[in-house]
Amino acid sequence: MTKTFALALILTFVVGCAPQKPTFEPPVIPVYKASMEEVEVYKDFIGQTYGLYDISVRARVDGYLEGIHFKEGGKVKKGQLLYSIDPAPLNAKVAEAMSLLAQAKTNLIKAESDYNRYKPLVANKAVSQSDYDAVVASYGAAQASLEAAQASLDYAKIQQSYTKIYAPISGIIGASEAKTGDYVGLAPNPVVLNTISQLDTILVHFYLTELQYLNISQLEKAQQAIAEPNKQEKEAEVQLFFANGSRHTHLGRVDFVGRNINPTTGTILVQASFPNPKETIRPGQFARLRIGFAERAKAVVIPLKCLQEVQGQYHVYVVNDKDEVEFRSVEAGETLQDIVIIRQGISPGDLVILEGTNRVRTGMQITPQPQEFVSVRNEEQ
Repeated sequence: MTKTFALALILTFVVGCAPQKPTFEPPVIPVYKASMEEVEVYKDFIGQTYGLYDISVRARVDGYLEGIHFKEGGKVKKGQLLYSIDPAPLNAKVAEAMSLLAQAKTNLIKAESDYNRYKPLVANKAVSQSDYDAVVASYGAAQASLEAAQASLDYAKIQQSYTKIYAPISGIIGASEAKTGDYVGLAPNPVVLNTISQLDTILVHFYLTELQYLNISQLEKAQQAIAEPNKQEKEAEVQLFFANGSRHTHLGRVDFVGRNINPTTGTILVQASFPNPKETIRPGQFARLRIGFAERAKAVVIPLKCLQEVQGQYHVYVVNDKDEVEFRSVEAGETLQDIVIIRQGISPGDLVILEGTNRVRTGMQITPQPQEFVSVRNEEQ
C-alpha cells in the first residue's frame, strides 16, 4: 500500500509539473457599424473676402496735403470731400493760362480786323494778292492760338480741381496713408491716399485646382446660368464660415469663374458673392466656403480614419461573422470632412475596424467593440 501511494504521488507531481498550453483572450478592437445615411455632397475651399468695390483714392496732382475732411474707418458718401491739396501752384497756372487766353483774344480781334479790311481791297486790286494771303494766314493762326489758349486754360482748371479729392463711391473708408503737411502725389510719397469699400455685398475669391475644376461640373452650370439667365439651372449652394467656425447667416452663389488656368500654380480663380446687409464682414478676412453639388441621397458612409490608402488604392479592415479580421478593397467616393462615402466594397451593417488597424492582420481573431461616431459635419449642420 505504501508503494502504491508513493507511485500515485510521483504521477501527481509529474502531471502537475507538465507544461500547459497558454490560452489568450482575443484583443478588444473598436469597430464601427457601416450605415446607410442621407448625405449631401459638398466641397470645402479656403478663400479671402473683398468688398463689392474696393476703390483706391489717389492724389492726381502733387503738392502738400492741406486738409483731411473725414473720420478714418467711418462711412463716407459719394461726392464727399475727403482731402484738399495746397492749390497755390495750380492757381498760378490758371492765372497764367487766363492771361495767355486774353492775349490770344486780342490777337484774334486784330487779325480779324485786318482780314475784314483787306477783303474788299483785294477785290478792287488795291492790295496785292500776297499781302491778302498773309492777312488770311494771320487770321487763321490767331483763331488757332485762341483755341489752344482756351484748351490750356481748361487743362489748368482741371488740374486745379484735382486739389480737392472727393469720394468716388459711398462706403467705409480706411486709415489715411498720408497726414496733413505731407507732400503727396509723387513716389515714394503716397499716391494712393486711402481705399473705400462698398460692403453691402461681399465677394470671396478662392481657387480650384485644374482637376477639381474638371470634376466639379456644377460650377460650370452656375457660370452658364449667369451667361444665360433665361435658362433654368440650379446654382450651387454656397455657405460661408469664418475663422472662429461660425457660419454666415446668408447663402451665397458662384458668380464668376476665371478665364484661364494659371500655368504657374495650376489653379483657376472662382468668385462667390454674399449679401452683407449689416456690413459685419470686412475685406481681407479668412473664409471657408462650402459648396453643395448634389441633392441629398442615400449612401454608405464610414469614418474617414477607417480608410487606408496605398498607392492610390483604398482598403479597410472588416470583421466577419466569426469575429475574424478581413482585408477588403473598397471604392471610395467623396470625402465629407471626417466621413467618406463608400461606393463599393462595404454593405450596411458591416463592422469596420475603427481604431488599432496597426494591431490587426488578416485572419486574426478579435473581440469587436462597437463604437459610436459623431461626425463634425453633423455638428456643423
